[in-house]
Amino acid sequence: MRFEPIGILRSPYTDKFGIPRQPGLVTAAEGRIELFPPYARREAFKGLEGFSHVWVIFLFHQDCVTAGWRPTVRPPRLGGRESVGVFASRAPYRPNPIGISAVEHLGLIDGKRGLSLRIRGMDMLDGTPVLDIKPYVPYADALPQAASGFATPPEMTGVDVEFSAAAMQRLRALDPAGERGLVELIKQVLAQDPRPGYMDRYPQRTDFGLSLYELNIRWRLKDGRIEVTRVETD
Repeated sequence: MRFEPIGILRSPYTDKFGIPRQPGLVTAAEGRIELFPPYARREAFKGLEGFSHVWVIFLFHQDCVTAGWRPTVRPPRLGGRESVGVFASRAPYRPNPIGISAVEHLGLIDGKRGLSLRIRGMDMLDGTPVLDIKPYVPYADALPQAASGFATPPEMTGVDVEFSAAAMQRLRALDPAGERGLVELIKQVLAQDPRPGYMDRYPQRTDFGLSLYELNIRWRLKDGRIEVTRVETD
């Protein structure tokens, strides 16, 4: 079997650190799937406007492809301490490095790179190869009675995220009209606590950084609150 990507994902996440651990957790994250010929055709999406969400089937790339698969993994939801079988997880180190995410779609757009599908709430790295797009069908795909095992809801959602005066000034200069939604994006990403689950072993470490778009976000965890201290550009 041989699969050919139909497009490539453009997202705010330019580094693995900071990517939400599931789709839909950071609704301020918007991106697009840039479609390759011959798939960049509007008729291929006829009828999709009636659906609010889509499944994106994609390839884990970068080091996930070369690292190979592992029979057991340590999920972040278990603090990186307890192992489970790879087929009981969504870890990227799989026999076939395929991922699937349900995201909101915002319609087709024409741009410099041709036809793209705008999406929101992704949990994928910028540059991810996309294999397929399918409509999300609530009556079949949503199973509210299903058990979720160890995948409990994130504990830190809603944690206070504050900005230093210097960081806020820099963000306003970078996004004066607020069109990129940088402040809200940073708030939502950090509220998920992107640190590895084992970081509670190192309470002395309080300063961290992550990349979004071309930005390096420097932040500090103190007394259960997060403060964005600096915003740097590459």
